[in-house]
Amino acid sequence: MDTGVAGTTTNPSDGDYTENGRAGATDPVEGLLMGVSERTAMPGAQSSRLTKYEIHDVLRNKRRTWVLEHLQQTRTPVPLRELSEQLAALETGETPPPRNIRESVYNSLHQTHLPKLDDLGIVEYQVDRKLVAQADGFRQVTLYMEVVTADDVTWATYYLSVGVAALVVTALSGAGLPVFAVLPVWLWSTVFFALLALSALYQRITNESVHIDARPK
Repeated sequence: MDTGVAGTTTNPSDGDYTENGRAGATDPVEGLLMGVSERTAMPGAQSSRLTKYEIHDVLRNKRRTWVLEHLQQTRTPVPLRELSEQLAALETGETPPPRNIRESVYNSLHQTHLPKLDDLGIVEYQVDRKLVAQADGFRQVTLYMEVVTADDVTWATYYLSVGVAALVVTALSGAGLPVFAVLPVWLWSTVFFALLALSALYQRITNESVHIDARPK
């Protein structure tokens, strides 16, 4: 269980969350955009490429991974309250989730996970406004994430399946087996090569936002 930070007051069931007794700002989105500008201007702001160790350390925690998945899907700033309630519902399978679980998740994200992601430059977390958004390093991490639905297969599994099918079909065609021998080996090879090329193009277009920006910063 994540440890708490002194001075934090949370009450997920009552209105806006506050810290040290101060109410949140009335315009959180504007505050977040100002925070991003200020952070970018700071000489010490996180701007370098993340190491593989840092990325794996981030993704080994289920709550951090879920937050990144959620931000990847929404692509817009998300209130901490919304994140904590949805994550609590996901963990418990109850809607609404029990209050103690909501509080636990809220404190865990606020005190531990979001500050860590913010320090690494992966998300932008406005503490006063309790708002979370993607930051410059977000795409570096999501490159390693392969988010699929329960009814889908991963791209790795898809490519492996196509590769195996190509080997089997071309082998059967070369052996002169009926049906498969209708097309020559070279034509079967061309068909599967085209399929892989089109699949790779489709993957790149649909997941363009998760590719690492390799340009020096």
